Amino acid sequence: MKHNIYKIIECKHLPPYGLHLKFDDGLERVVDLENILEGQIYGPLRDEQLFSKVVVDPEIRTVTWPNGADFDPAVLHDWPLHQDAFVCAARRWNSSSNLKNTPYAELAESGA
Repeated sequence: MKHNIYKIIECKHLPPYGLHLKFDDGLERVVDLENILEGQIYGPLRDEQLFSKVVVDPEIRTVTWPNGADFDPAVLHDWPLHQDAFVCAARRWNSSSNLKNTPYAELAESGA
């Protein structure tokens, strides 16, 4: 399977959770990440102040945040093809974190 390599050359934050991205092949895309900001890596980005600190890493040419969150630029380039899978994954991440706050958390962690 061929995996295209894309580089993000510019990123503009579109509040609250959007990004306007420019890629090295000339494509420009707006992505709204609000529906996937769940779990240990992406959940903290619900803090709008943290989300606004997005930068393009000069070495790997993708968007990154101070907490270590990032995305494969190919995924963002082809976001319409990947968005639904990320939304489903975010629901699982959210369910997992919600379980930790219930009386059954110890059972889940023990595998019982």
